[in-house]
Amino acid sequence: MARVNCVALIRDDGQYHGMKHLSSSLILSGALLLACAPLETYYKPGASVATLNWDTTACEVSALRDVPVSYQVRRKPPIFVPGNRSCDAEGNCTGHHGYYISGGVESYDPNLALRNRVEVQCMADKGYAPVSIPPCPDSIARSTPAAATTKLPQLTDKSCVIRNKSGSFQIVNRG
Repeated sequence: MARVNCVALIRDDGQYHGMKHLSSSLILSGALLLACAPLETYYKPGASVATLNWDTTACEVSALRDVPVSYQVRRKPPIFVPGNRSCDAEGNCTGHHGYYISGGVESYDPNLALRNRVEVQCMADKGYAPVSIPPCPDSIARSTPAAATTKLPQLTDKSCVIRNKSGSFQIVNRG
């Protein structure tokens, strides 16, 4: 199973390869950033990852149904850049007129925060809590046999996550 971590990529054959060509590939850059970020997920020790995914989707759909997207568009006010006056050494002055710069247009969803709270509440009703699991240090990622977590273990202050290229993850409880 291939893994992604902050310093190296592990091929499917288990060999590590340095990231010297990272800048040439946006895909690798995205994988690297994802690998270095904590895993933000809902958590219930003992639950299967399949059940977690099922419950998360159900709560997302429920929240979207109960608090639908309501895109709003608003025009931001223009910005005035005042004119100025410049004079040369002989006292000849020239005035420059002020002008406006467009403030632009922005779109937003005023329901987003409420929809997120409804989703969190739905997951809490199912026994889950939101957690952030830090990525494992590279030494742990290299020394841990490749696997994917299928059942969520009890978390400790030493828990960390290894992300696999497949999109799965492995939670490790160090020492």
